[in-house]
Amino acid sequence: TLPEVSHCFFKKHSGFELGEERNYGVGMFFFPANDLDMRQARSMFEIIVRKAGLSVLAWRKVDSSPEVLGSMARECMPDIYQVFISRPSELTDDLDYDRKLYIVRREFEQSNVNTYIPSLSCRTIVYKGMFLVGQLRTFFTDLEDPDYESAIAMVHSRFSTNTAPSWNRAHPNRFIVHNGEINTIKGNADKMLAREETMHTEAFSGEDMTKVLPVISQSGSDSAMLDNTLEFLVMSGLDLPLAAMIMIPEPWSHNETLSQEERDFYQYYATMMEPWDGPASILFSDGDVMGAILDRNGLRPSRYIVTDDGRLILSSEVGVLKLDEKIIIKKERLHPGKLLLVDTRQKRIIYDDEIKEKYAMAKPYGEWLDSRLIQLSDIRIPNKKVPALKGTERKRLQKAFGYTWEDYHEGILNMALNASEQIGSMGVDAPIAAL
Repeated sequence: TLPEVSHCFFKKHSGFELGEERNYGVGMFFFPANDLDMRQARSMFEIIVRKAGLSVLAWRKVDSSPEVLGSMARECMPDIYQVFISRPSELTDDLDYDRKLYIVRREFEQSNVNTYIPSLSCRTIVYKGMFLVGQLRTFFTDLEDPDYESAIAMVHSRFSTNTAPSWNRAHPNRFIVHNGEINTIKGNADKMLAREETMHTEAFSGEDMTKVLPVISQSGSDSAMLDNTLEFLVMSGLDLPLAAMIMIPEPWSHNETLSQEERDFYQYYATMMEPWDGPASILFSDGDVMGAILDRNGLRPSRYIVTDDGRLILSSEVGVLKLDEKIIIKKERLHPGKLLLVDTRQKRIIYDDEIKEKYAMAKPYGEWLDSRLIQLSDIRIPNKKVPALKGTERKRLQKAFGYTWEDYHEGILNMALNASEQIGSMGVDAPIAAL
């Protein structure tokens, strides 16, 4: 689960002075079970924290009940600790402080391979593991305490599709839970790596940027890679809903229901970021706002209800929680490519139209496209002979760059001769349902 950092709980149960709410960061650590490795990792982290001008207030071993786990989960269970880190007085904005903690975490991850940090933030904390949802409360006794208060919670039971289950790969990630899969993940990860040389943001100094790169951890699942990228965009200064809209755009190029400003917005960001596409329902939160976005084809269910006691409950199915029908004031589903947002500061629900109008009207995207976008068709082709490769040299380069006989004869040849792209399938030859 991903709840807020509960100041009420930690003030009472940490055993030391914490100061005011959000005046400290909390990190959840999965240390190796080997005592020596654990102590080395802790020392390494403390050195990095001190170098960043922060200080470790204390470590706390997280209360847990391993006896509720299955034998496989118990055998690979990490040593679970929380760390509390002081907040400098000059970092008045929560995001600025979380960015500092993000840089610390990334630097630690580059220097240590056997410790995983599920979360490190002054706003949110992640409790997760290799168990069923029903075992979450019974394993982490913190969550059974009535003092643990949070306005938000994201919970997901992940059944692995692309990767083997593990403590590290359990959901939630640091910003998201994700029901589905990203089918374009190889291209997404490669393109993020390719653009790292030219990425620039005023939010990071040159030295800090080297600490947080590469953005995507190649050892993670597709959900973790999506989370890595979303986190980087937010830490680089983008609003969380805006970053989600850029990564998972709704169909816009031939969508007549969108305003011209919204189409310009999507086209502008399409020049910088390709869609992260696939059947996916994604929930995201930074502790202040919490939102949900559905893939543009609507291939995962997302239904929600609003109650008269100030709650919004969204899940894959209806009836997940038993509720009296009398308190329900709205039932709806998330539509393809649409967003739903709850702002816990403003204490209100913000719907898709308002969110997208806000961001689409924020900048003159249409003017920027008209004055700066260059179409390939407008570029003059120089009257020069195209250099050709022949014989052994061509075969050598085709092999070096991974071109297969099939690519050459069924893909490239068809495009070159007929200007058409070959249609492929995954080999499903069952008759369609209608037949």
